[in-house]
Amino acid sequence: MLRIMPVGDSMTIGSSGEFTWRHRMWRHLCATYGGPVTLVGPRETLYDKAADAPTSNAYADPDFPRHHLAGWGEGWLHMAPLVGDAVRECRADILLVSLGLIDLGFYTDAEQTAGNVRAFVEQARAANPRIGMVLLPVIPNIRAATDEPFGAQVVRFNELLAKTAADLDAPPSPLLLASIPEAWDIDGDTYDGTHPNADGEHRLARAFAEALHQGWGLGGAYERRRPRPRHRHVPP
Repeated sequence: MLRIMPVGDSMTIGSSGEFTWRHRMWRHLCATYGGPVTLVGPRETLYDKAADAPTSNAYADPDFPRHHLAGWGEGWLHMAPLVGDAVRECRADILLVSLGLIDLGFYTDAEQTAGNVRAFVEQARAANPRIGMVLLPVIPNIRAATDEPFGAQVVRFNELLAKTAADLDAPPSPLLLASIPEAWDIDGDTYDGTHPNADGEHRLARAFAEALHQGWGLGGAYERRRPRPRHRHVPP
């Protein structure tokens, strides 16, 4: 059983009524991986905007492994101290990580954030020396497009993330740097300039799927698929 843990911020946890890219990725893996696979993590809820808390189970399609390590307003700073226990307890084999926007926006500069990436990797490897990690660069949002200093920090961090991934990539715990989704469009792929709509969810899932397929030969080419019937776990 391949055990994959999605790790991220608000773009990964999602909010009430959404499918999330986690669901899109699961559907893709069911169709292409060719073996038993599941999503793991210590959390499984969505963020409820009305309650201002991660208390919702109102997935657009709840019939999938909903587990994750993601939080609204959380970044590398927050996840580095948590990832070791999460990997150990959930026996994760691969981490799919999308973090950094919150760090740069509120807590740490690009260099400090890169330092927290290294701490995250160290803690994950301490829990599982064979853990694989796929790291997604920060996708520039509406603030990055309108706030020049913040946009420059996003660019700088992505440069440092690429260097960090190259520096730390080593068997038996490989690191892959995914690519920002091709032709990502703030207006077409988000509902508010940051958070993904349905098109954005598919683009995020495709970014991770392509990294897994091209880098490690896992899964296959990404195709958009209709949500499966709710009474099934594995698509036909």
